[in-house]
Parts: sequence; C-alpha cells; structure tokens
Amino acid sequence: MSNPKHDKGEHYLTTPKAEPFLERVIFNNRAVILIAFLLLTVFLGYNAVKIQPDASFERMIPLEHPYIVNMLEHREDLQNLGNFVRIAVEVKEGDIFAEDYMETLKQITDEVFYLNGVDRSGLKSLWTSNVRWVEVTEQGFQGGTVIPDNYDGSSATSLEQLRQNALRSNEVGRLIADNFKSTIVYAPLYEINPETGQPLDYGEFSRQLEEKIRQKYEAQNPNIEIHIVGFAKKVGDLIEGIGSIAWFAGITILLTTLLLFWYSRSITGTLVPVFTSIIAVFWQLGTLRLLGYGLDPYSVLVPFLVFAIGISHGVQIVNAMAVEAAKGFDAVTAARLAFRALYIPGMLALISDAFGFLTLIFIEIDVIRDLAVAAGIGVAFVIITNLVLHVLIMSYVGISQGGIRHVQNHGEKQDRKWRIMSYFSHPGVAPISLLIAVIGLGLGLYYKQDLKVGDLDRGAPELRADSRYNKDNAFIIDNYSTSADVLVVMVKTPVEQCTQYEVLRAMDGLQWELQNTPGVQSSASLADVSKIVTKALNEGNWKWYEISRNQTIINASIRSAPSGLINTDCSLTPVLVFLEDHKAETLQTVVERVEEFAANNSNEEHTFLLGAGNAGVESATNEVISSAKNMMLMFVYGVVSLLCLATFRSIRAVLCIVVPLGLTSILCEAIMAVSGIGIKVATLPVIALGVGIGVDYGIYIYSKLEKYLLEGKTLQEAYFETLRSTGKAVVFTGVTLGLGVVTWIFSPIKFQADMGFLLFFMFLWNMVGAIWLLPALARFLLRPDRMLAKARAAK
Repeated sequence: MSNPKHDKGEHYLTTPKAEPFLERVIFNNRAVILIAFLLLTVFLGYNAVKIQPDASFERMIPLEHPYIVNMLEHREDLQNLGNFVRIAVEVKEGDIFAEDYMETLKQITDEVFYLNGVDRSGLKSLWTSNVRWVEVTEQGFQGGTVIPDNYDGSSATSLEQLRQNALRSNEVGRLIADNFKSTIVYAPLYEINPETGQPLDYGEFSRQLEEKIRQKYEAQNPNIEIHIVGFAKKVGDLIEGIGSIAWFAGITILLTTLLLFWYSRSITGTLVPVFTSIIAVFWQLGTLRLLGYGLDPYSVLVPFLVFAIGISHGVQIVNAMAVEAAKGFDAVTAARLAFRALYIPGMLALISDAFGFLTLIFIEIDVIRDLAVAAGIGVAFVIITNLVLHVLIMSYVGISQGGIRHVQNHGEKQDRKWRIMSYFSHPGVAPISLLIAVIGLGLGLYYKQDLKVGDLDRGAPELRADSRYNKDNAFIIDNYSTSADVLVVMVKTPVEQCTQYEVLRAMDGLQWELQNTPGVQSSASLADVSKIVTKALNEGNWKWYEISRNQTIINASIRSAPSGLINTDCSLTPVLVFLEDHKAETLQTVVERVEEFAANNSNEEHTFLLGAGNAGVESATNEVISSAKNMMLMFVYGVVSLLCLATFRSIRAVLCIVVPLGLTSILCEAIMAVSGIGIKVATLPVIALGVGIGVDYGIYIYSKLEKYLLEGKTLQEAYFETLRSTGKAVVFTGVTLGLGVVTWIFSPIKFQADMGFLLFFMFLWNMVGAIWLLPALARFLLRPDRMLAKARAAK
C-alpha cells in the first residue's frame, strides 16, 4: 500500500489550489448543511407526494402559430372543432333500428349530456333535436327531428319511420354507420368548465367515459359494444398509462442498485448515490408543485432522467473515493479529495445538462417548455445533491471495506483491460477509428434523409397499435365515411357576406381541388348545402346541382343549413376536410394545397384561413417542431461548446468532446428514420436530453486526460491512466443507464417505449464515443508537448 502522507502531499502539489474556498465552506460546516438539507427534504418531499397528473389541450399545441391563433380566435364560431369525443355505439346482432338499441342510445346520450366538460349545446346524437331530416315534396320542403315526436320504439311502423328519417337526414356516414350497425354520439368539449371555472380534468373525464358509459352500458346491454375516440380520451388513456410508470421506476431503481453494488462491492457506495439521486427527484417534484406545475404524460419521464443523471455523477464520486480510500485515506479526506478532483468537471457537465435542457424553452409548445423547466430544475438539484449532499454523507460513512478490498485486489486484472483499450489513442489505431466514424457519419446522413416530422401511423401513435383507443379509432375509420381526422379551413368575410355567390364559388373550387388531392377522404361546406337544396328545388335534376348565380335562390338554399357551417353574423363559414389519416406526409400535402389555393384566391371579399380541427392542430405542431429542431440543436451544441471552451480554454478540447456527440445525434436520427419514429412532441426532447446527458462522459474523460498530459505523460499513457480512474466509471454509467431505460420498451405507452429505445442507444453510444472516438480525435487534435510547455510556463 502506498504511503498516505506521500499521496496526500502529492495531491496538494498537483492541485492549483490546495484547498478551494468552496471545499472549506462545505466540509467545515458539514453538520449544519446536512440538517438544512434534511429540513428541505421533508418540506419538498411533502409537496412532491401531492403533485397531480396534469394535461391540457392548449398546453400541447403551439399557441403562437398562425393556424392556432386563427382557431382560437374563432373558437366559438367553430363549435370546438378542435376538441371533442366521438362515442360509437355498435350493435353486435341486428341493426340500429331496434327498440332495445335505441333505448340504450337514448340513455347514453342523456348520460353524456350531464358529463362535466361537455358543451351541451353542440351535443349530437340521433336523440338530439339538432339532428334533423329534410326532403322536398310536391308541397315544398318537409322535415323534422330524426326521432319523431310520436316515436314509441315498440311498433314496426315507428321503427320504419325512424329508418326513413335516418336515410333522409344526410347523417349516414357521419353519425350513422354506412352498414347501420352503429351510431355516434358527438360531444364537443370545453377547455375550461363554465360551471367550475377549472380546466377540464382529462384523467377524470376519461374515467367517467369508461365507468359511466362503456362499462355501465356494455354490462347493461350485452348486444352492444362502445368505441370512444377524441383528444380527451387519448390523453386520458395516456394518464392511465402513467400508473404503470411506477413499476418501471421501481425496476430502474432496483436494477441500478444491483449493478452499482456489483461495480463498487460497497454497501455505502451503492446506497448513498441511489439515496441522493432519489432525494433530487423529490426536490424536483416538490418544487414543480410549488410553482404550480403538474405531471403531464410527457414530463412524467423527466424524474427518470434526473435519477439517471444523479447516478451518472454519483458513480464518479464513489469511484474517486474508493481509489483514495484504497490508498489509506480516512473517509473525510477521501471525500475532500474526491470533491476537489471532480467538482469542476462535475459542475461543468451538470450546467451543460441544464442549459441543454433549457434550450427546449424556445419551442413554442407549452408541454415541451414545461418539460424543459422540469429537467432544468432537476439538474440544478442534482448539482447540490451530488456535489454536496453525496460527498458529505460519504465523508461520514465512507467506502465500506468490501469496496476498498475490491479496488486493491482487482487493480492489475483491470489494468490489462484498460491497457488494451488505451490503444484507441495509438497512432496506428486512431486513423482507423476516425475512418469508421466517417463511414458511420455517411450512413447516418444517408438514412436520416427519410426522417419525418409528425406522426407516421394511423390513430394515436402515442399508444400501442393494439391499444383499446387505436382499435376504437380503426372501427370508426372502417365504418364511417367521415374520418376522425378533420382539417377545418375557415372562410372569413365581412359581416352578412358569407353566403355571396363569389364566396360559395371559391369554397366549391377549394373542395374540388382537395377532393383530387391524395389523402383527402371527403369534404363538406355551405356550398354543398346550397347545391343539394338547389337540386332538390328543381325536381332533383342533377343539372341544377350547382351554385346559383341568383342570390335569392342561394339565400333560400342555405336557410336550413346545419349548425356549425355558418356563424351568427354570417362572417365566417368553415370548409370541413376529412382526411384518411393524420400522417406527416398526408398533412403536408393537403396543407400545401390549401395554402397555394388561399394565396391565389383570397381577396378583400373573402379570406381562406388555416386551420382548425385536429388535423389543423397537428399541422401547426409539425411546422413548429420542424422549424425548431435545428435551432434547438444549434443552441444545445452552442451552449455545450461555450461552456467547454470557457473551462478548458481550447477549441481542440471542444472538438474532442463535441464531435462524438454530433455523431450520436446524426445516428440517432437515422435510427428514428429506419425504425419509423417521427420527430414530434414526444420524441423531440430526446435529442436534446441525449446530448445534454451524453456530454458528461466526454467532460469527465477529457478533464482527466488533460490532467495526465499536463503531468508530462504520453497520450497513450495518459489515456491509460484516465481509463483506470474515470473511464471505468464512464463505461459502467453508460451500460447501467442504458439497461435502466431499455425496460421502458415494454411500456403500454408507445412514446415512452420509443423514448426508452432512443435513450438506450444514446446513453450507450455517447459512452462509446467518449471511450473510443475522443482519444482518436485527441491523437490528431491535441499537442501534448505544447500543453506541457504551457503548463510549465504558467508555473
């Protein structure tokens, strides 16, 4: 065993400041700081356990995008086309024209009417008075509600009249399935409940749909099956899936603990970093609650990342203390020396993490901004728990004897492994590594060309393809001619001018363009109503299926237009475009066609505005993400580069650290393209998070490498010493974090599975980049002789 006094003196001689001021403040007030941390933990922990799931339609959309500005400005006129649920009530045997089915549908309609958050004025069902039929007879127009006033439900005559009314209602394919095996209850929703003034609780609303609608009436009438789709139901299912995340949290903590014990063979070196990382999570959650934040389906994964970052840096502390304790230092001295060696690279890495996450604030979607705030707060607390709380606790408990013996007994055996890996910096091996990196870069750039922004699957890609929601969505798509994906083009005119011939003619022209556009299923507008009624007024002759130039005829034709196709002062009328799906390519194609048409046909009399409906919201979101992605990456890499430059004062050092990260980002995007994962609200943060966490590896490796180079060692010898001290902790951290998140691929929430898969790759590949590519770059970029001369001159 080496002489502790000699080793201690050597540390002091090779440290620019033998005892930094920060170290004196922390270690001279250990008891006071720990008591303060205990009180803070109790207070924030109390708030952490009270944090609630939170989701809002408006927080998940880009409120500053012109499409969304238009939609919100005319929300009242559009009858909440952006947020609704559709409940399809299917009959298993027979058809809908049966007494028991109609009675069940009536009860469901009444039940939905009284659900909190439903806009009752816009509720539609065969049983509501706003669903009517119209026909032209010799005496003129006749019409009424689909369910007649004299309906008794039991007689064949009454049911036959119902059938005839349904066929004349123009609701087949909309509220009534094409095969007459189901009907829809359509319920627009309020974002703010007018009765309570509170935002709609999507989790509670989804539970009511399940308990009061699906479960209750499927049990009451075994011959029916209920299918529910809509933004509120999708978010509700995501919130329900959050419950399973607790299991994955437990698995991650258990797996990390076992691997950490296998690595350190020290009980204290295992439990303390796990404990302090959990404390950081509690502080983060408690602070978020105090700031008024909740956990939405996207930011709920941030505590995982905070825990992972805490473990990542905690391993470095444990590793450094074990090495010092193996030399014979007591617990306090070992903790001080570990702190002294790691507080600069540790703070640099964590500040880089925090700023990397905070760049997400530039994306104009509140849910991503909330995620950025949550991650930034979490990393800020990791700085405290890792560099202060962790080392202070370890200064009392120390590394257990098992951990010390493990370091002493396995030194030479591990040295052989690190000696082989040090050849990554060898003059003959480094060029080969760079060639492999260039080939990987070329392949990544080639495959990432196919990366799409937006959803690449039908239904709700946030959920599994075989999830209940996506099965319900597939049922509605297969049985109704109007899909769940609706793009609303708003036609704005002066007051009382929305029914003018030129306006209707322009709308009809837009519909003709769209009906000949790939991805469009059908469309509907006031122009359709006018043409249908004009034809009906002329004995059903198809020659009259046209918009009349006579304004009197037009006014007569739209007198009974369905609600939602014209606002109260006739200044806005929508064109409803029903799409086959909301895939990225479909939305891009349709939106480009609408924008081109609007640019050529808008004037002082009428203006075409995009875009409401869920497809309009998706299009706006895709545009924001597409334009923000590259800017976000530039900010992430810019911040990381500036922090590294300020610390190491060398552009060459910055390149050694950042180039492996850039390769990882490109390869990650290529993997996303090959795996069919689009860039969207759920996956965009992964790119920034992967860079922010991955930079830690490079900073720790480079800081040690530079230290040994300044001592006069050759590059390969310096890298060997780096691997012995810090490299093994980096390898362990990359593998452990990768295995911790790879369990997410079994989550019922698809985007969590995608995030787990991508983070698994980024954790591992960033570690590989730091261990393999960084020394190869150092061989060509660094000049050890000049570094040593500069260090000697400085002394």
